[in-house]
Amino acid sequence: MILNGVDNLERYDSLFRGKRLGLITSPTGLSRGFKSTIELLHERYALAALFSPEHGVRGDQDAGGLVETYTDERTGVPVYSLYRCDSKRLTQEMLDAVDMVVYDIQDVGVRYYTFIYTMLYALEDCAKAGKPFVVLDRVNPLGGVEVEGNVLKEGYRSFVGGYPLCVRYGLTAGEVATMANAQQGWGADLHVVRCEGWKRDMLYPDTGRLWIHPSIGIPRFETALLYSGTCLFEGTNLSEGRGTTFPFEMIGAPFIDAERLADEMNGLALPGVFFRPAYFKPSFSKHQGAFCRGVQLHVTDIRAVRPLETGVTLLYAIKRNYEEFSFLPPVREGSRPFIDLLGGDDLYRTERAEADAPGLLAGFREESRAFGESKAQFHLY
Repeated sequence: MILNGVDNLERYDSLFRGKRLGLITSPTGLSRGFKSTIELLHERYALAALFSPEHGVRGDQDAGGLVETYTDERTGVPVYSLYRCDSKRLTQEMLDAVDMVVYDIQDVGVRYYTFIYTMLYALEDCAKAGKPFVVLDRVNPLGGVEVEGNVLKEGYRSFVGGYPLCVRYGLTAGEVATMANAQQGWGADLHVVRCEGWKRDMLYPDTGRLWIHPSIGIPRFETALLYSGTCLFEGTNLSEGRGTTFPFEMIGAPFIDAERLADEMNGLALPGVFFRPAYFKPSFSKHQGAFCRGVQLHVTDIRAVRPLETGVTLLYAIKRNYEEFSFLPPVREGSRPFIDLLGGDDLYRTERAEADAPGLLAGFREESRAFGESKAQFHLY
């Protein structure tokens, strides 16, 4: 039986008893019996505050939508936003309301996913304030062995890449917190309530647990797996499938030749994936209401597929063959293009990039190999 940290609360009772708790959570904060961490902490201890990441603690906020401070109807506990236009940090007012901050959100194990930075920001804020920080750890759905992609470079930090991790980093949230606390010298009073039964070579289907989508854009395990590579298309003028029932699994635009692209990609015989010609009309996001042509990525072997490499190879194939392809401009004057923030470098966009994917990926493999060796000292499992 695979247990997440929240399933082991009783064993850590003394850690929480008598303290005013602040909880950072989302709809994935559930026990094995599908009881929310909000309810569990509210019933057993003094839950004094909820801190909301992107999407809201109940999952009722749009992707990218700012979260306002409000009162949770079910518990009457105040909900403070950690996804505001001015800041994504804990304020002094929030910290004064609690004695300890607890984090329980299912991560997807990919550098672009914002929840891990909500955790790290809060950990740093608690360290400065002298408040204990607890991670109710959860399994990494992409496993703890495979590592893919380049390491984020200094100067490219943002909320889609706030720490020098590989794209697919092979660590649990508790391990990321442990690593950052040590490497940054924060000296936080950090506690990790560990998982039980999980082995590093397990992918999520191996755990026997039902998939609870961590956000609207990640409805399935296969989506989370492919997201490592296909999220890069958020920095381009192609649809990454938002506004369809297969976000991050369908890639396309009105100017793509679906059959030609599918044939080219399948001709490369990339491991563990098949490209099917796809035709779709997004109901929102890029190309809303427009008829798009492209491919749907089907994972045929969850262990063989290399999702980051697959996404990069697809990106370069489209970039090479379609003059209509472009990277999106910066959102704000003076900011970096979004592809640079996703890439953790400007190498996808500038002349520093290799002429094609193979040379780029060779460099990535060396970076991920070195990262995989250095992260092992922080393994808890």
